[in-house]
Amino acid sequence: MEEKVTLLPHVQEDVYAIKEVIMARRCYRSRFQVTAVVVLISLFWLARTWNCEHEHLEVDIKVPLDVHIMSKCPDARDCLKKLVLPTMADVSDKVDFRLSFIGRVTNDDDGVQCKHGQTECLGDITMLCAASSYPDPKLYLGFTNCLTADYAEIPSKALIQDCALEHGLDFDVLNDCMSKDTGAYGMGLLRDSVEHSKDVGVDTSCTIRLDNKVRCVFAGGEWQDCDDGERPEDLIHDIERLYDENQGWTF
Repeated sequence: MEEKVTLLPHVQEDVYAIKEVIMARRCYRSRFQVTAVVVLISLFWLARTWNCEHEHLEVDIKVPLDVHIMSKCPDARDCLKKLVLPTMADVSDKVDFRLSFIGRVTNDDDGVQCKHGQTECLGDITMLCAASSYPDPKLYLGFTNCLTADYAEIPSKALIQDCALEHGLDFDVLNDCMSKDTGAYGMGLLRDSVEHSKDVGVDTSCTIRLDNKVRCVFAGGEWQDCDDGERPEDLIHDIERLYDENQGWTF
């Protein structure tokens, strides 16, 4: 029987070195595999989180609500009080509200003629200055409603001061707007507003346009063209439905 040959010391050292290299490679391969798995899991988790966040991200596309009035018109007073204000009290955060005015542009002097005279033009400018200086509809719409409640007194300084005080507006700020550029700034606001009403084909106070379509008209002391109802809850329902559709929500 052959005798086992004892490895020489240096040969044994080589074998041990080879084994260590092999073990080191195995450990390295194992660590690499673990790291790769961790990275893949992390990427998967990030992808899922990203998708979930974007799936539930609120786009918040508001619904256009445009109300066309004349400041010294009793129909404007009733329309605001009975429908517009109760609606806005409930869904103001879901609409892009705009208060527009009706008149006739006079191209010869870049001015505006108002149906109820120059005092109505001044009332319109006062309301537009309120909207320009205090963009939150909850402020300027309440102020506007206050003025129209006593529309025959427009543009009385006492009335404007009382309504400004009642709704937290600074009379001096409004006055600065109305007198800016010797009145040209306020007249420019009115001209732009009147041209907008003309461009969308509105000449009746009060006309309510929802989502760029006529939703309801209050004229001659009665509601007209309100096919989906003239109650605040009817208009609120339509606004909420359109708002949900704009966000891409389906139920």
